[in-house]
Amino acid sequence: MAGLELHGVRKAFKGVQVLDGVDLTVAPREFIAFLGPSGSGKSTLLRIIAGLETADDGEVILEGRRIDTLPPGDRGVAMVFQHYALYPHMSVRENMAFGLKNARVPKPEIDGLIEDAARVLEINELLDRKPGQLSGGQRQRVAIGRAIVKKPKLFLLDEPLSNLDAALRLRTRVELAQLRQRVDAGVIMVTHDQAEAMTLADRIVVFNDRRIQQVAPPMEIYSRPANTFVARFVGSPAMTIIPGKLQNGSGHAAVRLGDGALIETAISRDGLPPGERIEIGLRPESVRVTRDGDVATTTAKVVLVERLGERSLVYAQLKDGTEITAEDSGLSTARSGDEIGLKIDGAAAHLFGADGTGYHRQDA
Repeated sequence: MAGLELHGVRKAFKGVQVLDGVDLTVAPREFIAFLGPSGSGKSTLLRIIAGLETADDGEVILEGRRIDTLPPGDRGVAMVFQHYALYPHMSVRENMAFGLKNARVPKPEIDGLIEDAARVLEINELLDRKPGQLSGGQRQRVAIGRAIVKKPKLFLLDEPLSNLDAALRLRTRVELAQLRQRVDAGVIMVTHDQAEAMTLADRIVVFNDRRIQQVAPPMEIYSRPANTFVARFVGSPAMTIIPGKLQNGSGHAAVRLGDGALIETAISRDGLPPGERIEIGLRPESVRVTRDGDVATTTAKVVLVERLGERSLVYAQLKDGTEITAEDSGLSTARSGDEIGLKIDGAAAHLFGADGTGYHRQDA
């Protein structure tokens, strides 16, 4: 049985469509990340599941029971907000107990639930402190603890790490990964940070333009993007997508770039859309700056070199002005204005039709 099912969920605000027929099935105990740009509908969908927004159409079903007609407290879900939403005048213990007291849970049971959650989150020593005495990471753990004590069937996390600094975000990300192994419930996390989604999620749901663009495990999203939006959105830096001409022939597709370079791909010619116009997608790691003895696929002029320590990213322009991103070693000698050779791994290339649909090698 599915943990969560969404059927035809639609929502508009003042005549502006925000969600347009969303369908999704989430397995029990699965960790799902909603990933997409601002305004893509991911947070609105999370709030509809929580009961903080009402869908205009569609159904929300949790463990076989329709919940979109129920008040938030009866849905079996717990939400952790971006801004913690802790009561500043209450201790950590009182914050975690607040919802249980309102639900008239007996005090001995409340105490036991708080102790269990504090142990899981390693915040036992913080129970008598006020939120103002805690760091941002500690406050986030308290907010998660307040959700855990409710023993929900589903946790909903609304950008839980966005208010933390970079170092604390990384540490809390690791803590979240460890925590989900100790909690017997599914998790849906909204984020705009692809590193969080790629690290934590069993599957990523990519949103754009009111709809789901792709649902897949993290590396499938990266290596087999459904369309040009997903290809550009997932991956840092973004995939280079270049117009080209599909060459005649059978077997694997070959694409001629605007500067004349020929890319032999590992994608079957069969099944590609008719016509010669096509776009080819290249991740930076499949475009390498040539060294002595390498045979270059094409040449380019360096615009910028981004030095990242163990590797360098080289932003360049082909002869026809097309921008391309390549990878080089951390000790790259490339400089702005240099003419460099690029060796393109055609076997790692992706192809996209005129409508943006992605085509990939079968074993990718």
